[in-house]
Amino acid sequence: MNDIEIAKLCNKKRIIDVAGLLGIDEEFIEQYGKYKAKIDVNFRKNKKNGKLILVTAINPTPFGEGKTTVTIGLHDAMRQSGIDSLAVLREPSLGPVFGMKGGATGGGYSQIVPMEDINLHFTGDLHAITSANNLISAAIDNHLNFGNKLDIDIKTITFRRCLDVNDRALRSVEVSCGSKIYREESFNITAASEVMSVFCLSKDLNDLKTNLGNIIIGQNKNGNPVYVKDLKIEGSLAVLLKDAVNPNLVQTLENNPVLVHGGPFANIAHGCNTIIATNLGLNLAEYVVTEAGFGADLGAEKFFDIKCPKAGLKPDCVVLVATIRALKYNANVSKEEVNLENVEAVKNGLPNLGVHIENLKKYTSHIVVALNKFTTDTEEEIAVVKDFCEELGVSFSTSTAYIDGGKGATNLALKVVELCNKENDFKLLYDTNDSIEEKIGIICREIYHAGEIIYSDLAKEKIEFIKKIGVTDLPICIAKTQYSISDNPELIGYPSGFTVTVRDVNLYNGSGFITVILGKILTMPALPKKPNYEIIDLDERNNIIGLF
Repeated sequence: MNDIEIAKLCNKKRIIDVAGLLGIDEEFIEQYGKYKAKIDVNFRKNKKNGKLILVTAINPTPFGEGKTTVTIGLHDAMRQSGIDSLAVLREPSLGPVFGMKGGATGGGYSQIVPMEDINLHFTGDLHAITSANNLISAAIDNHLNFGNKLDIDIKTITFRRCLDVNDRALRSVEVSCGSKIYREESFNITAASEVMSVFCLSKDLNDLKTNLGNIIIGQNKNGNPVYVKDLKIEGSLAVLLKDAVNPNLVQTLENNPVLVHGGPFANIAHGCNTIIATNLGLNLAEYVVTEAGFGADLGAEKFFDIKCPKAGLKPDCVVLVATIRALKYNANVSKEEVNLENVEAVKNGLPNLGVHIENLKKYTSHIVVALNKFTTDTEEEIAVVKDFCEELGVSFSTSTAYIDGGKGATNLALKVVELCNKENDFKLLYDTNDSIEEKIGIICREIYHAGEIIYSDLAKEKIEFIKKIGVTDLPICIAKTQYSISDNPELIGYPSGFTVTVRDVNLYNGSGFITVILGKILTMPALPKKPNYEIIDLDERNNIIGLF
């Protein structure tokens, strides 16, 4: 059976009963049908915070490494073992659902449900974020049309419209702000918008409202920043997002509670669920399992260096997901042959696993490598990975959660809990008081293992503006390819000493970070030649098919 067929067979509990497992009274729950709900953002238990577990992965390949599957399986395994745990995940974007990657609700017997709802419109959070973002854009152009009292220099407008769809045609458009006012514009996908990152990095509705007001939309003709709050729009934005700030509650196939909230991509945004949901989760359970998007060079680095300082978090353990297929792919084995036994290829692909372990050790020693096991993996291949991890001094466990659900991740759960209960040795990679160039250099050399760093004239100009207005003490959010630790998707494995090109720099002042764009990465993805929308449909009973 495929994922959606398995999900449909799930004997789901009423969401009010799932909430009861967390000790949440009905008065703090707003139900969206029988199987999904929102939890009042102000709900808290009178208890100390739990332990935080981050799940990340080696660089992704076309086959999928199963990071979300392992995250859900680990949570189910902990609950099966009598451990008070909760998973906190991101919301899927419609772009990958109808594009190439598919949904983001796990797979096989390690999923969250209702799978179709979560992968599609869910509770409307991404639509609310899109609407708020585009209301800002509409207000900018409306202001220009009616006299431009703020004296905005049209050429400096950096705030972009967004849409939760992959659409290459929107990478460059022309908009009319009035009968004689035209300007060039480009769209972000919603997951890469600043409103999304503000939403995910705010602590409550009031904080969200303040942070939205601090978004810089451009400059006036004297070269000074113009803010969203100058448009007097923060109240309307808060109205649009007042329900979205409440975290969403769903369940696993094994009826265990899961929070799903916020959905920034990790290759072009910061890749983590909301601070609101993470903090709520830590208040509700003794162990919280969360994830950060794509490889550890992207999602994990941003989780550590952006989200953790912002929220005052320190992860107690990091799970690094790998697969035998991905290791072979990093050894240049063809797609047609990755399922064939090839011990030598696994050995040759280990440097990609090694570089991520090396990078994670710069933050913590509490690392478990989780090999997401497939039926084609052989014991000899698995032994190679296990021995490699032991040589590097990190814990190792296999996971068969895709086939076996929670029981397939029991050993992993025990190793994670063991590390969580050791003294936390977490540290950050850089000091935010370092210069912008120093911080970019540290990430590029320490995490990407680059050599030379080249800045475009545009990037230099943007950095000078940030220095001019005095907001250089912010973390760096690098947008780059997810397929390599470098900025070149062709450099797989463990490349080093390559040249990195900083193409553009944008100040996300409301979010509290500086976005740095490397190489050819784009903030509006495109659809592939064979998009998923060709296989998604309704059957004769109006059941969704083809979703994965």
